[in-house]
Amino acid sequence: MRWAALLIALALALPARAQQPATTPLLTADLSTNQVEITTGFTGASVIVFGATENLIGPQTGEDVVVLAWGPSQATVVRRKVNVLGFWVNGPAATFPEIPGFYAIAATRPVWEVLPEEVRRSARLGLEALPLRAVGAQAPAFRAALLDLKQQDGRWQEYAAPVSVAGGRLFSTRVSFPDTVQTGDYRVEVLLVRDRRIVARQELFLRVDRVGTAAWIANIARTAPLLYGLGCIVLAALAGWLGSVLFRRN
Repeated sequence: MRWAALLIALALALPARAQQPATTPLLTADLSTNQVEITTGFTGASVIVFGATENLIGPQTGEDVVVLAWGPSQATVVRRKVNVLGFWVNGPAATFPEIPGFYAIAATRPVWEVLPEEVRRSARLGLEALPLRAVGAQAPAFRAALLDLKQQDGRWQEYAAPVSVAGGRLFSTRVSFPDTVQTGDYRVEVLLVRDRRIVARQELFLRVDRVGTAAWIANIARTAPLLYGLGCIVLAALAGWLGSVLFRRN
């Protein structure tokens, strides 16, 4: 596998590079794949982030690795239901016009233990550091509800999987994409932290795309919505008719 071969190469190269500190990168990272394919049977996918550091990782050396992944921005509306004469209807709403459609963070230790608050906020490290600007209702409860909803459906993840360390210098973690992940370009940022400062970073990129039948259906829905709607109605009618025939025979 691509990532396994690179890890072995890094493990062999690091001791030799230690004699050349001027040319040795503090951090080297890569992805197990740079594309996630969504098919009609897509149930989610995982991408492994792996790499190596020049120095040992751990509390004894004061070095930590943080992995941050996020996807295309999107607008999200959070509404509060209110009871009117016994009926639950939509009440006040807050619109968050630009939030990451996917967000995941992992680290060898929680970021609040290794970085000061101002650095975490400027780098958007951690869900509490996300600048969730709202339009409409401004109550803190709407922000809390947004955080809860996004974490429940798996599109926002905070330390879902730790960054594992092997041999003192090799690290890896798994970023899991749910079946609701949207298509688009995603960025993975790997940070090296030393003495409460970010001393090195590397950006990696991957693409999430629909392929096969899923891509064809999505293209029809986007370019010919009327045809797509009529097709859904026909398929639903055929399914209902087939079900009635099968139950009548039984």
